[in-house]
Amino acid sequence: MNLIILKPQHKVHFQKVDCTPKQSCTRQNTFRYGLGAVLACSLFWLLGIMGQIVSYATEQDDGPADAAIVLGAAVWEGAPSPVFAARLDHAITLYHQGRVPALIFTGGVGEGDSLAESEVARIYALAQGVPATSIFTETVSHVTLTNLTEAKRIVQEQGFDRVLLVSDPLHMKRAVTIARDLGLNAYPSPTPTTRYRTWKTQAGFLLRETYFYTGYLLRRFSSADLAD
Repeated sequence: MNLIILKPQHKVHFQKVDCTPKQSCTRQNTFRYGLGAVLACSLFWLLGIMGQIVSYATEQDDGPADAAIVLGAAVWEGAPSPVFAARLDHAITLYHQGRVPALIFTGGVGEGDSLAESEVARIYALAQGVPATSIFTETVSHVTLTNLTEAKRIVQEQGFDRVLLVSDPLHMKRAVTIARDLGLNAYPSPTPTTRYRTWKTQAGFLLRETYFYTGYLLRRFSSADLAD
């Protein structure tokens, strides 16, 4: 009888690999450091934007120029709101001082209003002695970008070149940036009698402008990348 002898086989050993607590902590710390770095960079970037807005608020160029573009603001029961009136008063002063021969009023019909902001501005300026032949209006815009887009159309139609932008000081950085991006030869002329005087109102306006200016810069950067 033949005997079959079975030889022992080599055993295969499997080593179980576990993530040690030390490795897990390392990954968590890396994530936290990365997130902290992103947040810190974002904060510094926003503070830089705020700094630009605040520092540019003091920039002033009162002419001479071919026209002053007044950016629209709220209308209250058919009359300029205090914020809008301050802008109009400054533009009318520029006209009477001979620094600009023409005024361009922007702003369409707001919610609940029956007259466009620019039409209310026109009536206000006429009452202040500005002749109708020196006033130009557009009645379709509702935000800064479209204010300036429509104003540019008037500038081109009238053959104007150098223009002054009239708005509140903290609005100037965004407004001038947009105007120049549109191809306007624009310079800042902020209102000296802004209604945003208290710390609370200025802080609110600054946060608002930081938000909108940041959004505009990001869209501009994104558009430039797509164009490339």
